[in-house]
Amino acid sequence: MGKAGKSLKQVLEAHGISQSRLANALGVERPIVHRWFHEQTDPTAETVVGIVDVLREINPVAAENFINLFLGSSSPKNESIPLLATSQDLPASDQVNVSILVRFFEDTTNSYKYLFFISLLDILRRRQFDVLSSISFKELVIEMLANAWYPHTYFKLSFGLQDKIADQLDSLNLEIGEPILKFTDTDKKLLRKTIKDQDIEDTVKYISRYVPFRLIRPFFAQQLAGLPDVKVNQSIVDLAESEFDTCKPLYRFDSPKVGSCTSILFNEDWVDYIETNYTIIRAWVSWEWLNYMQRRNPNLPGIVNKLFMPQERDSLDKQTKYWKVVLDNTSINCIYSKQSVDSKKFSLDHYLPWSFVAHDQLWNLIPVPIEVNSSKSNNLPAHQYFKEFVSVQHTGLTTSHENLGEKVWIKYVEPFIADLKLNDEDLLDIEHLQNAYDSVMQPLISLAGKQGFTPNWTYL
Repeated sequence: MGKAGKSLKQVLEAHGISQSRLANALGVERPIVHRWFHEQTDPTAETVVGIVDVLREINPVAAENFINLFLGSSSPKNESIPLLATSQDLPASDQVNVSILVRFFEDTTNSYKYLFFISLLDILRRRQFDVLSSISFKELVIEMLANAWYPHTYFKLSFGLQDKIADQLDSLNLEIGEPILKFTDTDKKLLRKTIKDQDIEDTVKYISRYVPFRLIRPFFAQQLAGLPDVKVNQSIVDLAESEFDTCKPLYRFDSPKVGSCTSILFNEDWVDYIETNYTIIRAWVSWEWLNYMQRRNPNLPGIVNKLFMPQERDSLDKQTKYWKVVLDNTSINCIYSKQSVDSKKFSLDHYLPWSFVAHDQLWNLIPVPIEVNSSKSNNLPAHQYFKEFVSVQHTGLTTSHENLGEKVWIKYVEPFIADLKLNDEDLLDIEHLQNAYDSVMQPLISLAGKQGFTPNWTYL
């Protein structure tokens, strides 16, 4: 939690935009922006889009700074590069036709082009922008599957009704161990090796049939106009070769015959452009990818936190400290096992799985014995636990209110107030709290079940 808020704080301070002005433009109360600004809560993906739209009206450069900080790197190697990320504001070039990039994702109905282009960028960077070596279709497909694995397998996101990337992943026997789940494999090295060790020839053939060719189709829009679809791929191969030094497509292919193509070779001018502007280009395509996935998963929370493997999980120190205060001043039994929870040795359970909500808000966390948390894993608790879950939350709120100073307590319960839409007094009333949880949690539990999270888990 806090990446959007941290980015927003930097941008508002850098451009002299007040929290009140942003709140008024968004049509929200100022305390909501205050909570984002101080990284107490994060705006939803839908709200992030709204923030960008409003910032563009106030100060377009501030909007692009926000996108870049949020989706790109917050500390680009070249600090002199302007922090821009929309297609209209990609840095100009005298060597390549940057406007073509704007058309890469026009009328896109599936995920392949996004994943293909993101994977191209990942491979180029890992190779330190070497232009002499070709990139095989197989390596690209492995990278695409690795990039798709995280949002599909861990968060069960939909890639679209016509999209087959999830089917391709499900057809593989991917036994991914703890290093992935603990986010230590941030370069996807283990994941890529696991995929490579599978029989993926059919998947490579399926994805390579169109994607490598159709991605660069905008470079030859005029020449391909009116051409029967069956002839398009071969024509793209011919044009990419014959106009490699004039039209300068992003890449060409390793064979003059479309059926024999197995790899691509990058245009050197394009690699120079991408290397110089990598942070901006990566932020731009990430923004396009986020918008696509948000449209495919309109009701799911935290989409922006589910697309790319984070460098590390956020610390739960603050939440653990809160529950330790509670446990040191009252006794709580685990809602699942009925064991007494030890204040010196406990885990925090995400009642709604973290893989669904993608946040660590206190209103979704309760203390449980370590072995119980391991057993529950990524499952949805049976309804029989829900009332007791709310009761434990109420105990936590009332006990912490009695034992923390008012100002400290208010800081801890800000997420309850914002997300459960209760004031601080109503938080201490069990009936109001129960009604709020019913209103907020039950639809999310139902939605998580429809997304594929295993329901009705019980502790045996």
